[in-house]
Amino acid sequence: MTAHSLLGDYLSARRALVRPDDVGLPALGRRRVEGLRREEVAMLAGISADYYLRLEQGRDHNPSAPVLESLARVLLLDETATAYLLALVAPRPRNRAVRRGPRVPDGILGLVASIGLPAHVESRHLDVLAANDLARAVNPNLHVGGNRLRAMFLDPAEQALCPGFEDAMAFMVASFRQSIGPDAHDPRSVRLVGELSIASDDFRRLWARHDVHVREGGVAVMPHPQVGDLTLSKERLAVAGDDGLTLVVYHPAPGTRTSEKLSLLASLSADRPPAVRA
Repeated sequence: MTAHSLLGDYLSARRALVRPDDVGLPALGRRRVEGLRREEVAMLAGISADYYLRLEQGRDHNPSAPVLESLARVLLLDETATAYLLALVAPRPRNRAVRRGPRVPDGILGLVASIGLPAHVESRHLDVLAANDLARAVNPNLHVGGNRLRAMFLDPAEQALCPGFEDAMAFMVASFRQSIGPDAHDPRSVRLVGELSIASDDFRRLWARHDVHVREGGVAVMPHPQVGDLTLSKERLAVAGDDGLTLVVYHPAPGTRTSEKLSLLASLSADRPPAVRA
């Protein structure tokens, strides 16, 4: 899949999610779809219907930033989604080096081993590349070499640790799409999307929406099988470099029951260096 077809697919998917009354248009006449018609998008964006059709069909390869920003406004895209739209047509090197598998820097491995908090490292594809023993004690389903997106959709044990996992599914898909950006056609992305599209109706439905969301921290409530509910703040820290690695660290509020439970899990877990994918 080329960046041009990604652009067309994205515009088409987002157009289908905007109703006429969302943008101040009367819903007159019989409509085959709930979303906007192509000519309505073109009119609101100030471009010709023929030009917009060429964009959706991938026949125009160089839309200007002002045109894309006008379309983003009509399609009610937020800042993250607008940045994603612009990135789909940004100039890219013609002879890019073949991307090797990401490697976790030694300094990050040392930090994961010594931090004293549950921590793991994810790739841009949400593959788990490294994890310390406490992270694996907090989440028994966390496996180095596993994939967080695959686990969320295909592993009932992972879903059991995530109350409201339906919302988590939507967030994960949107953050995965934002993370890979125009590289949705790279071999790793194609394999993962293909596998999940076949195995999960939920993934296929959410992927077709083309939502994007920045991966960020928050508060996670996890019903742990040994110590009961854990309430942990989750921080996501970008690792320097162009591999798109993220260091994920969980920490409890001081003096809470979760802090006590985390100390118990730390004492029960073996004192070993972090697991790393070879």
